[in-house]
Amino acid sequence: MVKSTFQNLNQEKKKRVTDALITEFSSYSLADAQVARIVKSSGIARGAFYKYFDDLTDAYEYVYQLAMKDIHAGLKPSKAFDVELLYKTTADFVGKSEKSPYLALIKLHLSKNEAMLTHDFKQKAVRLKDLDVKTWSAMVLSHETIKLVLFDPDHKNIYLERFKHSLKLLNEEG
Repeated sequence: MVKSTFQNLNQEKKKRVTDALITEFSSYSLADAQVARIVKSSGIARGAFYKYFDDLTDAYEYVYQLAMKDIHAGLKPSKAFDVELLYKTTADFVGKSEKSPYLALIKLHLSKNEAMLTHDFKQKAVRLKDLDVKTWSAMVLSHETIKLVLFDPDHKNIYLERFKHSLKLLNEEG
């Protein structure tokens, strides 16, 4: 978890460090990222990095959560199974991701880093175990559609239409 020393930094320094993290994790997987590049880019001492974050994984999780919060801003979740809203939310997420300064970060997360965050698997499983079949299926389809579109944007409309059709089929199953 991000340490309070980072949270209490002045905005300019916090932005400089955050920008360096975004650059590093948009260019290198978590396995290949280096504290040395981050501290050089942000102009901080190596020791300061460890006063702000426990390790690279901690810094990565901070910046990835920042990206997700920014991209999800304005997207409306729904408790009900609403085909149009689920479709629109997924399409909007893709659109915001494509125009976001976090696009490379997200793509590296999906292609490499997600699997490295093993401690997250158990937490995710516990969170998802009680979802009803329809909601769980829609969530899995949504995330897979996002991956397909981000890695194959030339076929964006095909993937989104297939997603919408799948949601309609799920809705018919009742």
